[in-house]
Amino acid sequence: MNESISTFVGLDVHKETIAVAVARAGRGRPEYLGEIRNEPDAIARLVKRLTPDGEVAAFCYEAGPCGYGLYRNLRQLGHECDVVAPSLIPRKAGERLKTDRRDAEALARLHRAGELTPVWVPDNEQEAIRDLTRAREDMKAIELKARQRLGAFLLRHGKVYREGRTRWTQAHFRWLERISMPTPVQQIVLQEYLDAVKAARRRVTALEEEMHRAMEHWTFRPVVEALMAMRGIRLVTAMTTLAELGDITRFDSPRQLMAYLGLVPSEHSSGGSRRQGAITRTGNGHVRRILVEAAWNYRFPARRTREIERRGEKTTPTVQAIAWTAQKRLSHRYQKLLQAGKEKNRVVAAVARELAGFIWAIACEVMGKPHGSRVIA
Repeated sequence: MNESISTFVGLDVHKETIAVAVARAGRGRPEYLGEIRNEPDAIARLVKRLTPDGEVAAFCYEAGPCGYGLYRNLRQLGHECDVVAPSLIPRKAGERLKTDRRDAEALARLHRAGELTPVWVPDNEQEAIRDLTRAREDMKAIELKARQRLGAFLLRHGKVYREGRTRWTQAHFRWLERISMPTPVQQIVLQEYLDAVKAARRRVTALEEEMHRAMEHWTFRPVVEALMAMRGIRLVTAMTTLAELGDITRFDSPRQLMAYLGLVPSEHSSGGSRRQGAITRTGNGHVRRILVEAAWNYRFPARRTREIERRGEKTTPTVQAIAWTAQKRLSHRYQKLLQAGKEKNRVVAAVARELAGFIWAIACEVMGKPHGSRVIA
């Protein structure tokens, strides 16, 4: 932050209004200026009021559903702005009052003290890809819910699929279409549930096709193709990871990335005692979830399948070597932890944590940044 800044502005942002508080340089209490409309003209008038001589002010507000439009507006007006992580804002343990005024004043005071943690803000291209991957994730959740409802309906009426081992294949859909229910009303219900599953599936497929098209012109296309050389990482996983994280090389080390994703163990230490618990689950939950899904692929022995080799052909020999090293290490890691008696979900979380380290190493290799000979310390 610019050391010459003497005006720190805390904004408590809502859909219609913004509560404004200002903390001047020094140790004085923040001044509450009231509320303004959440509109570009009102924000421009506020900026002019706070900086009549053209000086630079430092604004901040919590990340939330209102997005990054305010951030970009303030930056365009020539001022500094941080979008801060809500979960990392210091709170007083005994504080029981929460109002817009108090929140704005606290943001201004903590921003002046340098106690706030800003989040990474994507540019317009990055945000568009993020919206696309999140839309696909939402449609997939709708599809899974529709499948569950259809399955529950059939189970209630004793209709169990035994003609194959895998559901939701073409054979399974043909079996569903042959089912005859006892009454015409129930037949209609079955058809509606089946149509809902098919409609959701079409939406997911359409968005995945759009992801393929968008990736062709995306800045991070080389990194996406490099990550797909790894086992368990295909287009959806690679694009989701980069859409959410952007330039992964901004993390100084793989451990910093692991901590950002909430994949490191929680810890409570006091005096001579040290106790570690479950993973912290902080940071970006979208990437954490999809990496855990990818980590399940390492329960099988390391093997270079034709599909993995085909994806790896689009990358450099160095990237392929990192991907093969990752597969050998993580497959061995999974079996070693399992044989030690660890519960499967914990084992997968540990594998996902190290998988994030190899993803960091591949991104550094593609972006031409040093990553060292070992990605896991």
